[in-house]
Amino acid sequence: MRLAVDHNGHRQTVTLPYGWTEEGAAAALPRIQQIAKRFGNGDAITLAKAAQGAETSSSNQKLNILKLAEEFRKTRPTCNDDTWKNKYQRAINNIRDCLEGKNKPKDGTDLCQQALEQWEHGSRQRQVMRQAAYSFLRWGVERGHLKPCYLPPEAEPEVKRPKRVGYPLSDAQILRLLDSLPKGEQHTRWRFGLQLMAVYGIRPEELRWLRIKDDQLWSFYRKSQGGRNGAKTEPRRLYPLLVRDIDGTPIDWNLQARIQINEELPPLNGEGEGGNAVGTYLKRRTTWNSMRMEAEQISEQLTPYSFRHRYAKRSHAMNLPIANICAAMGHTIEVHLKSYARFKPDSTQDLYAAANAR
Repeated sequence: MRLAVDHNGHRQTVTLPYGWTEEGAAAALPRIQQIAKRFGNGDAITLAKAAQGAETSSSNQKLNILKLAEEFRKTRPTCNDDTWKNKYQRAINNIRDCLEGKNKPKDGTDLCQQALEQWEHGSRQRQVMRQAAYSFLRWGVERGHLKPCYLPPEAEPEVKRPKRVGYPLSDAQILRLLDSLPKGEQHTRWRFGLQLMAVYGIRPEELRWLRIKDDQLWSFYRKSQGGRNGAKTEPRRLYPLLVRDIDGTPIDWNLQARIQINEELPPLNGEGEGGNAVGTYLKRRTTWNSMRMEAEQISEQLTPYSFRHRYAKRSHAMNLPIANICAAMGHTIEVHLKSYARFKPDSTQDLYAAANAR
């Protein structure tokens, strides 16, 4: 947003960090009033200095950021305790430290850069924390709790990290991994969890949300759909895609029956930490690390989601309709194609083979 004033025969302009939107106009008004007061009273010679003074005015004002955080949380009724603690609270704590530190940020851009400094540019974690920080700051400025100069920028320059391609485990690799697990109750529970992830293509976090409904295995995990006013995915029935041995014979581990008798699953720590728990266990396995290097040789990444990638790849290899694969995996066609379009059957090889056979 650009502010222009004609003064003594000269036009002076200054750019303000607000967009030409209803929200931006509402947030800009208090700042413009401060600028007008300083410029009109002759406190500042130029419009630019008036704007700068408006940014730094009341810099000694004490803000109770934690009190503001409590009020802000009321605007996030669908946010559970773990999401608040791991996402919003961490970002807000960093904002508080920046505002209470010696090198106080001069504006919203500077504040956001300082608050997000610990997270790598282009990483998913930084994206999540930036979203939380921006939401809190916009709310605070628009409601007059924070100075207008702390409105976050419309867009923060980011060095985007290339998205790494997920590696789909083969059935042979899954069997190799399971056979390599040590004996003992703890590892038996982990073996059960990995079998479920492979056969049903579920996310690690879903292991804690498996239920029997109408004699069928269901996932009652409700994942946020992001940007849809708190909308979440619906519970879904799970469909097995059995792992096959070296001869192509499907292996039935009786997984649903074992869920029905409440066989113990591996410990997944707090809600939302399932992926980290599975990842930590697997990183301690020599066979897993060997397969990770195999994946890196073809520029792909082995993660706990590689069991889920296996499910998607095998489903496509069997020429199942995309709509049905998406229903089984619990996401939309749009989301599916962003991650798994590469698994759709490619007829190029068959066409060239047919050409060579002529």
